Amino acid sequence: MDGAGSSRGKDLGPVEAWAVREGELDVSALERTESLFTLADGRTGVRGTLDEGSPCGSPGTYLSGAYELYPMTYPEYSYGYPTVQERLVAVPDPTLVEVFVGGERFDVRTGTLHEHERTLDLRAGTLRREARWTSPSGASLALRSERMVPLEVPGLVVVDHRVRALEEPLDVEVRSAVVASAELHDARTSAGQRGGVLRQRTDGSGLAVAVVVEHEVTGPADTEVRTHATSDRVVTAATVRLAPGAELRVVKVVALGWKPKADTDDLVEDLRHVVADGLRTGCEGLLRQQRAVLDEFWEHADVEVDGDAGLQQAVRFALFHVLQAAAQGTDRGIPAKGLTGTGYDGHTFWDTEVFVMPMLNHVWPQAAADALRWRHAMLPAARERARELGLAGATFPWRTITGRESSGYWPAGTAAVHLNADIADAAVRYVGATGDDDLARDVVVDLVVETARTWVVLGREDEAGRFHVDGVTGPDEYSALVDDNAYTNLMAQANLRSAVVLARRFPERAADLGVDDDELADWERLADAVHVPRDPATGVHAQDEGSSERKRWDFEGTPPEAYPLADHYPYFSLYRRQVSKQADLVLAIQMRPDCMTPAEKRAAFERYEALTVRDSSLSASVQAVVAAETGHLGLAADYVHEAAFVDLHDLRESTEDGLHIASLAGAWSALVLGYGGMRDADGRLTFAPRLPEGLQGLRFRTRQRGACLEVRVTQEEATYTVVSGGPVRTSHHGEEFTVDLEAPRTLPIEPLEELPRPSQPAGRDPRELR
Repeated sequence: MDGAGSSRGKDLGPVEAWAVREGELDVSALERTESLFTLADGRTGVRGTLDEGSPCGSPGTYLSGAYELYPMTYPEYSYGYPTVQERLVAVPDPTLVEVFVGGERFDVRTGTLHEHERTLDLRAGTLRREARWTSPSGASLALRSERMVPLEVPGLVVVDHRVRALEEPLDVEVRSAVVASAELHDARTSAGQRGGVLRQRTDGSGLAVAVVVEHEVTGPADTEVRTHATSDRVVTAATVRLAPGAELRVVKVVALGWKPKADTDDLVEDLRHVVADGLRTGCEGLLRQQRAVLDEFWEHADVEVDGDAGLQQAVRFALFHVLQAAAQGTDRGIPAKGLTGTGYDGHTFWDTEVFVMPMLNHVWPQAAADALRWRHAMLPAARERARELGLAGATFPWRTITGRESSGYWPAGTAAVHLNADIADAAVRYVGATGDDDLARDVVVDLVVETARTWVVLGREDEAGRFHVDGVTGPDEYSALVDDNAYTNLMAQANLRSAVVLARRFPERAADLGVDDDELADWERLADAVHVPRDPATGVHAQDEGSSERKRWDFEGTPPEAYPLADHYPYFSLYRRQVSKQADLVLAIQMRPDCMTPAEKRAAFERYEALTVRDSSLSASVQAVVAAETGHLGLAADYVHEAAFVDLHDLRESTEDGLHIASLAGAWSALVLGYGGMRDADGRLTFAPRLPEGLQGLRFRTRQRGACLEVRVTQEEATYTVVSGGPVRTSHHGEEFTVDLEAPRTLPIEPLEELPRPSQPAGRDPRELR
């Protein structure tokens, strides 16, 4: 996934701790800022377009799970190939608000734009816009708008638009519209007094999409309001003559949703109730609710960085967008781009479980539970896919929206079976972090048992009793169909062992799944026999069997413009060389901290630093974590910045397609797991914090089984404080201790001599992307 670029993108306004501000408007960068300024609640996403709709980059409003089916064709079809692909589609645009002054349309490209500023407020959860403009004929006005997608009200969008006359009276008309999507069919509209309804449908996926809109208009007594419907839109217009200093305010309240076609009328009725509740609460009330939700989120999720203002802004931006992607997920997945754009067609990958869930487990566990319930709802399709592939248990799709495999990357993508173990691992870590026995019994046992069954059929035992998994694709997409990928084998081992533990803990549920003593014994035997390859010449752990004996990629002869490699060289060449697109064995070190000794970790990390080109946004956060663990703090700092700045600086030159949600979640991991040294293996927190030179402090909180533990780190010491619940049993650099409520513990951090910096492939030093 994802190619690497070298551009930092256009800078935004001054760095601020709790906001991302666009100063001077750059029309050429609208696609990028539309992604950055997206507002979402996990079910509805609205890109950060200008209210008037034009100019624009790639406008879009999306509903999680609203997709269309497209045929997938192959020059030569073979058994098991997916035949259709699910793709996220844009739904009707609820944001359009046009302003006319004396018949002239407000347009940032005409007249004189004296001031223009947009602000994504990370505490208020809104996108604000302020502008002062003089029309070509000389009429001057001030415009202020505030857009919100309430995190606690799925499907609701609110736009508060205000126009104020400045030096002279103005004839003003504000036209607020909901506009049909060009990607949907059969638009039907109806108008009421101050709003109306727009309905559309998909063809192949059989979904009905509806939008209900109403307005509150405040202005001088003679303000006229009327609504009319055309074939593709519902328009409410407010007209008035404004005296100097007078204001016209139009508040648009919109509810969007989808259901199967048969439920169209019920859908509209449900949306009417959502709009009515929004109107009763009022714009100010909804703003207070939004602030309250975010206050609670930041209380647990905020990561304070002392000594790096840019990183501070970036990590809060990252956390905010991960929340927006994961909130209100319930029965729908977390796409790789969230609802910020159509990159990756709106599909969910393994990113969710490996990069997003670790953060959610410890700062917003209700969203993690929703993500697991969504995977659990996919089990029937995953069982069917396993049978189709000749496997046991359940095999989850590489990329999907509803549970159907939507990847045409065959067979390498289908061979990325580590996804099954990734899902099991995320589920087990959730239980360890929360102690949620109900979800463990009702959801987690099923996921872990059914994925464990897959490995029994996938693998083989050799004459020496070692367990191998052949012909798989690991996280590194520049190698495919390899034998004994270390990451896959180690995650499979954890999957098998967790299945044993959960089956014994919940014997009734295990019995319902048909688990017996013989199966448990097989899982235990195979887990203990898992083979992890090593370089026969050096003894260093290898990414897969034989990988260290392949010819090394010619990094020195590869020009900078030839990255990402997959865009310039055939996979056939990449598969036969020593080159890694992204962290693979290094990811295993992060995910399975017990899998190697400290010396083995350092040797493996340094070896793969010289082979990893980071042509994926998923790599930097992992390399940051393991660099910090192995004593390369300066290198870790570079990778922390790369992960956190991926979209604010447009490092991959692909932010216009949507944000990189996994990398943004990885910014949390890079700081908390990297600098904070936090690990949560076996349901127990441990810490080994250390800060790089130049960083004065780090503070973060983590939830653990009903308690909230705060960790403050300086260059010299770390303080552990239970702020609620507790006590918490943990360790600091191997020293075990217990923290009680209102009884902080401060422990010293021994100085660490910085090791020689490992080398990266020529031209791929992370400092070159900062």
